[in-house]
Amino acid sequence: MSSGLRLDDLAVPLRALRLLTERFGYLAAPAVAVTTIWPERLELSFHDDLPGFEAWREELGIDPGAVTHSTQSSGRTRVLTASAEYAGARLELVAYAPVPAVLAVAEAA
Repeated sequence: MSSGLRLDDLAVPLRALRLLTERFGYLAAPAVAVTTIWPERLELSFHDDLPGFEAWREELGIDPGAVTHSTQSSGRTRVLTASAEYAGARLELVAYAPVPAVLAVAEAA
């Protein structure tokens, strides 16, 4: 089934990705997602790399107070999210990492 969108309808987040690559190529490489579901959105996600998320947040000038914290997987995984506008795209930073208390219990077992 087709979404009715063309590849050039994703030009805004793809352009933002190109500009981020040029400006911040020295930062940790995230998983990158562009989708026809949200054609103006670019998602950069970090799995087990909270320092990578933090470096991007800092370089993009996103206030630490704007980061939201939640959990998933019955409280075993922490999720950090932050958003910003960049080059006309809605940039979403997401980080996933084990919750330290759950990790400590698993290691003790």
